[in-house]
Amino acid sequence: MTHFRFSDAARLLGVSDDTVRRWVRVGQLEAGEDAAGRKVVDGAELAAFARRQAVKSSEEDRTAESADPTEIGRSARNRFVGLVTEVVADGVMAQVEVQCGPHRVVSLMSAEAVRELGLKPGELAVTVVKATQVIVETPRGDR
Repeated sequence: MTHFRFSDAARLLGVSDDTVRRWVRVGQLEAGEDAAGRKVVDGAELAAFARRQAVKSSEEDRTAESADPTEIGRSARNRFVGLVTEVVADGVMAQVEVQCGPHRVVSLMSAEAVRELGLKPGELAVTVVKATQVIVETPRGDR
């Protein structure tokens, strides 16, 4: 399962590192340690938390923007980095929800694409919005 350091979780949620630490300290967000002893948040836990936060009215500053991990130049300007929060798939088609800071992006795609990309709650993804289409990308560094 994917794990995120506090600074990465903060960028994905559009808040400060201190906010993530506070959420962990007060028990709103669960955290653990990686093999090196660094504090991390499980990707699926972070995705569930992001989804819960998105439905609340925000009291936090959400001005920080997550950097696009793909480092690929594209003509599409509407690119949103976020966490996969839900995948609903049948035999042929799938619906993928990605929480990008305060924005929820939903994409319909083939179930085959979901499998090939390894999309599941807690995974990092980049959504590319062009006209009425949403394209989901994942960084290839871990695969």
